[in-house]
Amino acid sequence: MFNIIRIKSKKRVDAIEITDYVRNIIKSLGVKDGVCVLYVPHTTAGIIINENADPNVIEDILDRLSEFAKENLNYKHLEGNADSHIKSSITSSSVNLIIENGELMLGTWQGVFFLEFDGPRERKIYCKILKDG
Repeated sequence: MFNIIRIKSKKRVDAIEITDYVRNIIKSLGVKDGVCVLYVPHTTAGIIINENADPNVIEDILDRLSEFAKENLNYKHLEGNADSHIKSSITSSSVNLIIENGELMLGTWQGVFFLEFDGPRERKIYCKILKDG
């Protein structure tokens, strides 16, 4: 069984921190130890772990990705979102997180971010908890 985190992005390129969503799932299931697998089933979105203390960090990441894969270039993909597919390929479609004593084992400044590259849209993230023992 898995949980679904539902997200609504507000912009074409957007970052939404989902750390608290994941913590709430872990708490509601009463998981003490295990692994949390987060998977984004979309080809124009991604998921990363990075700094959540300074919002400029995630803004810089999105800006550099948009510089690298510019919108509206002469792409062969005709839907107008080839840059979004490239950005999602550079990031990731999944992350694995260790759960120890009921807590996510994240670094002091780390958070989990859903990255939207073709919004605004309603999206989902699958969350599967693998319990130890």
